[in-house]
Amino acid sequence: MDKNSKIPLYLQLMDIMIKKIENKDYAENEKLPSERELCQIYDLSRITIRQALQELEREGYIYKLHGKGTFVAPKMYNQHLVKLYSFTEEMKRLGKEPRTKVLSFQLMPVEERLAAKMDLTPMDEVYQVVRLRLADEEPLMYETSYLPEKFFPALTEQELIEKPMYDIFQEKYHVVVTKAIERFSAAIIREEEAAYLNTKIGFPGMLIKRFAYQDNHLIEYTISVARGDKFDYTVELT
Repeated sequence: MDKNSKIPLYLQLMDIMIKKIENKDYAENEKLPSERELCQIYDLSRITIRQALQELEREGYIYKLHGKGTFVAPKMYNQHLVKLYSFTEEMKRLGKEPRTKVLSFQLMPVEERLAAKMDLTPMDEVYQVVRLRLADEEPLMYETSYLPEKFFPALTEQELIEKPMYDIFQEKYHVVVTKAIERFSAAIIREEEAAYLNTKIGFPGMLIKRFAYQDNHLIEYTISVARGDKFDYTVELT
């Protein structure tokens, strides 16, 4: 654990615990040390430990049982969908006015876990963009996107405020999404998301992870949390 690194401590802890899970140091359904024990093991604050565990749960590596503790999750299998979901196009189809609000924008180095997901090298830089998606001014989705800086040099927050992200990709960088993979799973709305989505903490939601490519290059990784009471999804198999 490098406390002088630019990579947040909770992300460093996530990497350590993911490696232990992948190396079978922690077996499937095995109970993990308590938050208090993890604080002692890694010399970290309770807040940092809790943030790492929340992210590990959201990533599907662990699960919690009330009153019993935290356990290693069994391996998950992905169901392939046949059509890329577009929030903007779907809202227009329903006769609603889509809008995107940029909540935060920063350039940051990636740690091993995120680097592996995005075909990058640790410490490569990405833009982290947090956005709120609305329809007729009603908040529906909370999104966190990671965009490799090498594909979008000099990207600015103001550009994302003024134009749709994919329009900027095409017009400024001549980058077009040619393929995308989306993974859907159930989730619960967390505190920060609930505040923006105007719903209660622990409310059911839909977690959507999008990997967007131009040819074989991953150009976007986005994690979206959608309100469970506002969305359903239809998959047409042919």
